[in-house]
Amino acid sequence: MPELPEVETVRRGLNQLTLNQEITGGDVLLHRTIAYPDSVENFILGISKTNVITWHRRGKYLLALLGEVKSKQQEPNSVLSPSFLGVHLRMTGQLLWLYRHEPLHKHTRVRIFFENDRELRFVDQRTFGQMWWVPPGVSVENIITGLAKLAADPFSPEFTVKYLADKLKNSRRPIKTALLDQSIIAGLGNIYADEALFLSNIRPQTLCTDLKLGQIEKLHPAIIQVLTKSIEAGGTTFSNFLNVKGINGNYGGSALVYNRTGEPCRVCNAPIQRTRLAGRSSHFCAECQK
Repeated sequence: MPELPEVETVRRGLNQLTLNQEITGGDVLLHRTIAYPDSVENFILGISKTNVITWHRRGKYLLALLGEVKSKQQEPNSVLSPSFLGVHLRMTGQLLWLYRHEPLHKHTRVRIFFENDRELRFVDQRTFGQMWWVPPGVSVENIITGLAKLAADPFSPEFTVKYLADKLKNSRRPIKTALLDQSIIAGLGNIYADEALFLSNIRPQTLCTDLKLGQIEKLHPAIIQVLTKSIEAGGTTFSNFLNVKGINGNYGGSALVYNRTGEPCRVCNAPIQRTRLAGRSSHFCAECQK
């Protein structure tokens, strides 16, 4: 599943490629991909004759601020009746910037047509991904309800050691399980939770209530460090993540513990172990993580 670094990589690519270009229409090949509005015709109508002003990321959600295409008489920096296009990639979603004539992948779900014969194509093998069009004057959180449940982003000023300690102090869940809770940290997922716990020398099975402040003081910067490193590498590709140009992420080759079961620890050479917590795989070094 794309996590924060992968979604951030896609956001940056979209901001490089799609801004200030008119959306001329689209085609919905799988109707249930459109979470709002109920009518796919209204979705296409809503996004048409707009241009992308900028793409934002909130947790694992992508949000495009859309402005009406301006006439020559309007101020160049004005935004008329802004609306939003929301995207959640879920497990296998990909947003690809392509020419209209390029062959359709069999898992293509939505096509958004731009001027100059380009399109933004949503490909999703498992079909869990979603898109929303939020009309002008409507709160984004009222339409994309998952946004209201998100906690602080790891790169926000709100995400401090105290914030993290307060979120964890009363939980008797294993720390790995807690880190995957989007109401504690927005955007963090399985890969980078494993990596951050390794850097902070904490076993994933450790209960939150057993953590000492010193451990949380190590965990906090470790989360930011692994996310930053992965964004710089263009994210992780273990299965099907691609950026908007169709290129794999490169972080996986330098992963410390994730997906390295039985391989030697990069610090102490002990074999990396794998366990399951709340139905998710967790990778750790029994020597480095206590």
